[in-house]
Amino acid sequence: MTSGLAGWVDLLIKVLEKLPLTLLMLGLSLFFSIILGVFVAIIRIQKQPVLYQIATFYLSFTRCTPLLVQLFLVYFGLPQLLLAFGIDINGWDRLVFLVIAFSFHTAAYLSEVFRSAYLAVGRDQLEAAYSVGMSYPQALFRIILPQAFVVSLPNLGNNIIELLKDTSLAFTIGIIDIMGQVRIILGNNHGMGMFQIYVVISLVYWGTCILIEAIIGYLEKVFKKGRVSLSRQ
Repeated sequence: MTSGLAGWVDLLIKVLEKLPLTLLMLGLSLFFSIILGVFVAIIRIQKQPVLYQIATFYLSFTRCTPLLVQLFLVYFGLPQLLLAFGIDINGWDRLVFLVIAFSFHTAAYLSEVFRSAYLAVGRDQLEAAYSVGMSYPQALFRIILPQAFVVSLPNLGNNIIELLKDTSLAFTIGIIDIMGQVRIILGNNHGMGMFQIYVVISLVYWGTCILIEAIIGYLEKVFKKGRVSLSRQ
């Protein structure tokens, strides 16, 4: 019984060793996807002819092709494309390609989240900002986006969880994250069955998702109660 428990604990420790890398991939991809998502959402809202068409094409392609295909396009295709222009990026770390692919993929979904949140705030807020002499960028960053952020929190949380699960594809380009560690454990015949190993990794992902949900829930309560005023920042 003790040896069995020790085996479970040892397996859990080995999996958790790669959790920081998984969280790093999540954090970097989320950061850049939020920036790009806001930019695309503004383009879609403003409906500037050329940029709007580019954004629409980007959304259609990204949302209608598998993330794994997009990851391979970035990892294998982007170096070849840039090499044709004399730019060699083959020496870049694999993590860079993964963050690029994940950021572009997640931003497509976040842009719709932000766009709907923006529209939910209401145009009267924008008109009120204009009435006190604010420009559109000032109104956007001081009035609209802070309120839209609060509205978007539930859907943002769902997308963060989806992004966390998507990081399990990192091992396909040789990044040893949680899933990559599991493949190594399976290959080294750790002494535990495949079922037990996947139970452990499921619990790790599940626990991380519960933590993310708790953080998002806390932020919702804080902002809705007015204990933090983003508009002052």
